[in-house]
Amino acid sequence: MFERFNTPEELFNWKLGSALTMERDIVEMLDSLIEEAHGDGLKQVLRTHQSETRGHVGNIEEAFHSLGWDVDDSPCPVIEAIDKEGKANIRKSDESLVDSVILSGAMETEHHEIAVYEGMIIHARALGHDAVAQLLRRNLEEEEQALQKARTLAEQVATAGSRQLA
Repeated sequence: MFERFNTPEELFNWKLGSALTMERDIVEMLDSLIEEAHGDGLKQVLRTHQSETRGHVGNIEEAFHSLGWDVDDSPCPVIEAIDKEGKANIRKSDESLVDSVILSGAMETEHHEIAVYEGMIIHARALGHDAVAQLLRRNLEEEEQALQKARTLAEQVATAGSRQLA
């Protein structure tokens, strides 16, 4: 949409669109990760987060509407790269390591999403878009919770895998 950003509003519009693409892509990524996952606990965490992510898409679309902007889905190459790397690592891994690979990628994704939302909240507030900042804050809080769940589950999976090797 923008060849060059000339105003803070244009930059924020683009970032919001990139976040929308990010969340839509993650909904699709989660479909394949649910199929690849072995552990029932991991499958449930992924399903829950997929539902939350659909809500994140809705919150971003609501932000566009409240700003009076057309919904724009700008590219998000970081998520595309994380997805590509994750798929490659799953293909290269022994079945016993797939859940660990998925959880590692989930933590990387959550860290990226958290950084995106923190930056957008700062810009939304600076531009006086407090209602939009609140929508983004909701997404941020769920991303932080998802990171904690992934971290806890990754520790459990890694510990269980280490015991099997001993």
